[in-house]
Amino acid sequence: MSILIDFIFNMDKYLSIIVENYGYLVYGILFVVIFCETGLVITPFLPGDSIIFACGAFAAIGKVNIFALLVILALAAVLGDAANYFLGKNYGIALLKRIGGRFVKKKHIEDTRHFYDKYGGLAIFLARFIPIVRTFVPFVAGMSKMNYKKFGLYNIIGGITWVTSFLLIGFYFGNIPLVKQNFSIVILAIIFISVLPVFIRYLITKNKKMEEENCR
Repeated sequence: MSILIDFIFNMDKYLSIIVENYGYLVYGILFVVIFCETGLVITPFLPGDSIIFACGAFAAIGKVNIFALLVILALAAVLGDAANYFLGKNYGIALLKRIGGRFVKKKHIEDTRHFYDKYGGLAIFLARFIPIVRTFVPFVAGMSKMNYKKFGLYNIIGGITWVTSFLLIGFYFGNIPLVKQNFSIVILAIIFISVLPVFIRYLITKNKKMEEENCR
């Protein structure tokens, strides 16, 4: 976990080292990272938003090709969600019994199920912009036997929109001197803004429960 925290705080340096040492292999590495964050319920901690933002900043200075990034990362996001859907559909209950508690918190599944129940198919799209939730929504959709054509449509639109928006934000704003000098703070701000909807929803839910208990 300490390595992950160090990576988040110094993402610009680490990505620079990866690009310089591995060349075109960086695209494969980034594909695997985004695929794992969206496709495996045991890796929701990977900072997808921040990585894509940082990639956009590197593309702006010519370190990587933004069009190649767009295709590769969008493909990773879509395939990751699809794999997660089929994991949930075919092995969901058995997988939770096997790894539940050690890698997957029950609360994450319950919160995601509520999110999915509230927004239905739209949850597939909206979840793209919420860390942790985006990893569990396709899994829960699979467990719920959501129609795959409907899932696939939201998955493709959501994956492309998510990757494109963060890439372009990084591309146009990542190398502004103020941003570049405070890169770690900007990354934390992105993470904070991303999880803010989950935190607000938690406060609203907690407040409702308190009100219900007081009314009894």
